[in-house]
Amino acid sequence: MCDVGSNPSIIPFMDKRALKILLDREAARRNDPSELSYQRPDPLLVASRYRDERIALICALFGYGSAKQIVAFLDRLDFSLLEVSEERIARELQGLKYRFQTSEDIAALFIALRRLGKEQSLGEIVREAYKERREIRDGLWALIRAIREAYSLQSRGYDFLVGRVPEDPDRCAPFKRYMMYFRWMVRRDALDLGLWEGIDPGDLIIPLDTHTHAVSLRLGLLKRKSYDMRAALELTKALKQFDAADPIKYDFILYRIGQESINNFG
Repeated sequence: MCDVGSNPSIIPFMDKRALKILLDREAARRNDPSELSYQRPDPLLVASRYRDERIALICALFGYGSAKQIVAFLDRLDFSLLEVSEERIARELQGLKYRFQTSEDIAALFIALRRLGKEQSLGEIVREAYKERREIRDGLWALIRAIREAYSLQSRGYDFLVGRVPEDPDRCAPFKRYMMYFRWMVRRDALDLGLWEGIDPGDLIIPLDTHTHAVSLRLGLLKRKSYDMRAALELTKALKQFDAADPIKYDFILYRIGQESINNFG
């Protein structure tokens, strides 16, 4: 039995091989569509219905706050608006809000993705920037720039939703929602969508949220206490010791352990 809730440092009592066995087993057990339900809400529940890269990005970018509230909000969105006129988008979304985002912010994202969809796929934008150095963050910065160039809006809600390219890519937020989106798009299993080609799963960075960060500290996978990009890189490096080709396969289980406040597994 492994207690991840009460013991702040498990590694002294469990070697890496034992921890890998536990995580592999739990990851395999959780790799099942039944993990996505209204009883166990996750924005991937909505994204998986459509299997569309633009809809999936909307689901990911609104993936903050209570998982139940996220899914409830996404269920209210009419994703067919990505194919209609910009005037209709603004009209149909009028009055809709989500936490920091006003209806104008939400419409701006829909319009930006509508415009981008007429030019090239989001996967192409990310892949073209990624392939030179095999650095997924290059793809992330390219995607953020493309969204902002497609629709430029200065507002707190839009800035939070879309993000900005940081001055120092090693000293910034972990960009959890985008990294989660990349996981969905690149990996292929019973949960992740695997819609993109040409990006190596081994080059992904873990979508670090507060649950994953806390659990990883308790498991001894992470030492950095600051919740930032450097912590995400440190955790990804640690997980590569368990599976260099696909380190992010452990993301969902680490997230669920934290989300469900699991104190014991194994």
